[in-house]
Amino acid sequence: MSNIPENAPHHCPGTQSEDAGKVSACAGCPNQNICASGIPAGPDPAIEIIRNRLSNVKHKILILSGKGGVGKSTVTSLLGHGLAAKNPDINIGILDADICGPSQPRVLGVRGEQVHNSGSGWSPVYVKDNLSLMSIGFLLGSPDDAVIWRGPKKNGMIKQFLSEVDWGDLDYLLIDTPPGTSDEHLSLVQYLCGAGVSGAVVVTTPQEVALLDVRKEIHFCRKVALPVIGVVENMSLFVCPNCHSRSEIFPATTGGAGQMCTELGVRMLGALPLDPLLARCCDAGDDFTTQLPHSPAVQQLRLIVDSIIAVCEEPSI
Repeated sequence: MSNIPENAPHHCPGTQSEDAGKVSACAGCPNQNICASGIPAGPDPAIEIIRNRLSNVKHKILILSGKGGVGKSTVTSLLGHGLAAKNPDINIGILDADICGPSQPRVLGVRGEQVHNSGSGWSPVYVKDNLSLMSIGFLLGSPDDAVIWRGPKKNGMIKQFLSEVDWGDLDYLLIDTPPGTSDEHLSLVQYLCGAGVSGAVVVTTPQEVALLDVRKEIHFCRKVALPVIGVVENMSLFVCPNCHSRSEIFPATTGGAGQMCTELGVRMLGALPLDPLLARCCDAGDDFTTQLPHSPAVQQLRLIVDSIIAVCEEPSI
């Protein structure tokens, strides 16, 4: 079944011909009757609403990964903490757009908090003075509740998050997405196209099985005209906390993310080493950047944060 949202930044199989909505690939699409009617679809009114809502957000960054399990949500939380620690005068927001697998409340240590709704919209939960979070995890009755939704309902939830959360003035909004290139990603690009999205940070691990899907993610970004800020290689190697020896847990048989970035012409933002203490901090909801400020992972994180800031402040982004 095709779940391509109306007015997505690419076209259904028949939208540019008299066969619109009538070819076999259109069967089951929720927009089949609209395409078949021949009536030109106008812009989604939600795009303008979202543009106004996010007008006080300077940089909007999607955090993407082609494959699950590469640590995308962990990297998102680290980037949030890293940006917030970089300058206490800038404000950072994290939107957990992984509707079926919201993990940010636990990783950021605010699980069980309540979201308040007022005349100005939903108020995000504050992790620290200049770091806030919005997630569907705050709206579930239990952390163990499963979100069993089809594409249109997930798209509606994303639209609601973008249009109804009162972030206030933000310098950076990091949007943690699910793996892949499907409904949620199309909806985010569609709704953010009028709000000035800065680009995407793509997370991978060194092995080729992950890089194969990351290449698809980068091609997706190019097809929908979403700038790629750069690639972060997570779990690139293991640094022993005792003897400081370095070991490759995931051997980069084809050169890893660095070689892929060279081939595809995208920036390599940096490589984060594997650290067992980082996993413990995420499970406990602790801020790894303050718990172990001198660890190799935090040192690399600072370099990655500096690179993202430099790219976002470029006039071309």
